[in-house]
Amino acid sequence: MPELPEVETTLRGITPHLLGRFIKSVSIYQIQLRWLIPDIVSQLDNIKVINLERRAKYLLIHLENEQTLIIHLGMSGSLRFCKPSDERRKHDHVIFHFNTEQELRYHDPRRFGCILIEPTISVFKHPLLKKLGPEPLSPDFNDAYLIDLAKKRKKSIKTLIMDQHIVVGVGNIYACEALFMARINPNEVCNKVSAKKLKALVRAISSILTSAISQGGTTLKDFVQSNHQPGYFAQQLSVYGRANQPCPECGTSIIVMTLGQRSTFYCPKCQK
Repeated sequence: MPELPEVETTLRGITPHLLGRFIKSVSIYQIQLRWLIPDIVSQLDNIKVINLERRAKYLLIHLENEQTLIIHLGMSGSLRFCKPSDERRKHDHVIFHFNTEQELRYHDPRRFGCILIEPTISVFKHPLLKKLGPEPLSPDFNDAYLIDLAKKRKKSIKTLIMDQHIVVGVGNIYACEALFMARINPNEVCNKVSAKKLKALVRAISSILTSAISQGGTTLKDFVQSNHQPGYFAQQLSVYGRANQPCPECGTSIIVMTLGQRSTFYCPKCQK
């Protein structure tokens, strides 16, 4: 699934090509994604894109008609630029045509993503957005915030940092990597983790996500950037996907277990 770094990479890739451009028309070939695409999306005509941003794993495209497109890439979705003459692929469900020689195609084989539209003034009150936690790279996600939340909870620390109501965008890969960097066992109960380690975890999350963004996200079989190129962060993963391989720090075999229905990788020696 595209996570925060992949979505941020997509945002940075499409923004220079969309900002200030006019959506000439929208072609919808499959209206049923996770939710039905609203009819108003197909009626966008000669509408200027005035701003783009990301909230968690949602792309927000603000339009001059005071409407905002909410786009989620789901499990295997992507946005890519093509020439109008390029053959449409089977799962290119929506195409945004612009007043340029390029068009933006929404590709989603599993159809778990979404394209919705909401008045810009109330977009952050949309049910998908209004209860999200702080951005992990923002000042709101800090030592005091995580320490205060952790001391009140008895769930595992990995489950906590993957809760989108607590902090957004820390998916399974990045949670495993951040916990390894902070030397915390993923199954450790939140209120048993020391303040020192929680502070290290805040720094680790920031470091891991920043690094992943700078390298274009993590290479997954379904994820490509808007320029059709894969991410490269997978080349630097320390524990994720490395079950039974030696820990890069101590040489102990990496263990994989199931935690919260997700495969969790960690070093039993480094992460006590």
